[in-house]
Amino acid sequence: MDETAAREALNVPRETLERLEAFVALLREENERQNLVSRATLEQVWVRHLYDSAQLLRFAPEGASTWLDLGSGAGFPGLIVAALRPEGTTTLVESRKLRVDFLKRGAEVLGVTDRVEVVPTSLQAMPAHPFDVISARAFAPLDKLLTLAERFSQPETIWILPKGRNAKSELDAARASWQGVFRLEASLTDSDAMIIVASGVRRIIRGKKGR
Repeated sequence: MDETAAREALNVPRETLERLEAFVALLREENERQNLVSRATLEQVWVRHLYDSAQLLRFAPEGASTWLDLGSGAGFPGLIVAALRPEGTTTLVESRKLRVDFLKRGAEVLGVTDRVEVVPTSLQAMPAHPFDVISARAFAPLDKLLTLAERFSQPETIWILPKGRNAKSELDAARASWQGVFRLEASLTDSDAMIIVASGVRRIIRGKKGR
């Protein structure tokens, strides 16, 4: 997929496309000041970042109203998800101040400030409450990610976790401690990458020895 194909595949109204273009311009400008994304990926920003984020929407349940994005960084997938969802709120968690400032500016450029909350803290310090969808891109290995974020889920929560080429090995390792309905889905932007989609996630409670 090339940049033109990625833009067309988003299939969004002209106004939304113009807002996305403005966000890409902001990203390029800010990337000169702080390392939001690798310079190499800027050459394919529509494929590697925008469409790569947008593809996660196909796994979100219809009617999902609350979306939690962990370690949002440069706004992928959180800001793109917010820009493309017709309704609902998206909560972005990011502890680094410069990136928090960028996320707020990005939300303004995309016209989603009324539907985006940027939480400037670590996930551990954020008060717990359940979300309909939880996403994370390059946040932490799966077992650690589930450990940190389990308190934001409920049985119906859908986890959408792009994991690249290590998805299967991370999932295999996590199965020793976690149960639920897990599946691997192919990425539309990288033939070698996979996305972990899960529901009913909960830690396996083992009985004490001697019982």
